[in-house]
Amino acid sequence: MPESMDIVVYLLAFLAVIINGMAKGGLGSIVGSLSVPLMSLAMDPVQAAAVLLPLLLLMDFISMWKFRGQIYWPAFIHCLPAGIVGVAIGAMIFNQLSDASIRLLIGLVSLGFCLLLWLQRNSTSRSKSSAVKGSFWGCLTGFTSFGIHAGGPPLSIYLLPLGLSSHLLMGTQAWIFAGLNFSKVAAYSWLGQLDFSNLVFSLFLVPAAPAGVFLGYYLLNRLSQKIIYGFCYLSLFSLGSVLFFQGVRELF
Repeated sequence: MPESMDIVVYLLAFLAVIINGMAKGGLGSIVGSLSVPLMSLAMDPVQAAAVLLPLLLLMDFISMWKFRGQIYWPAFIHCLPAGIVGVAIGAMIFNQLSDASIRLLIGLVSLGFCLLLWLQRNSTSRSKSSAVKGSFWGCLTGFTSFGIHAGGPPLSIYLLPLGLSSHLLMGTQAWIFAGLNFSKVAAYSWLGQLDFSNLVFSLFLVPAAPAGVFLGYYLLNRLSQKIIYGFCYLSLFSLGSVLFFQGVRELF
């Protein structure tokens, strides 16, 4: 382990990768939104996002294989191009922000998604895939995915009302996020975030990636989705609140 890698930071990062893997393995992309906020409690949030990116690509390959053939093409076509635009916007904006500002933004995004998902929780209405809605939520997905790998909530707000089966939903998310994560490689390289030290950090976390994906796939049909998402909303709200107040304290 590199000398600069504090054991607490490493353990939080290892847990974050496990959680993200479980999300890609079947527990839903909202679960993965906990990763960067969790790591941001102990390290630079921009570095946290950079360390996670190679591991997300690895998990994307595994997830696409596990859900091969399961993709809802209209949503994919509507969301991915706009998502890449969102990634480009994120690359331009996040490069201008301080660590404290990013923590504050992560906190606001986390709390905002909790509110939106809470408001949507009792909705039973179904909707059809729409180019306008898909482009809007896809762009927001790319933006939040670039900065903090938290594209799950906005994408879920668009996809869940489509009424897709769990496997079709997971497969569609897997292909969309794989496309976005590949586009982020160029953006992160441009910003100088994929440096040697971050890649070494990622290498130490590799065992957690497949373990998380297969654990999530194993638990997909064995745990109550209500309990899983209830825990995730509470955790996301708690982490968002901590980061929000951290950002406020550091800025003011």
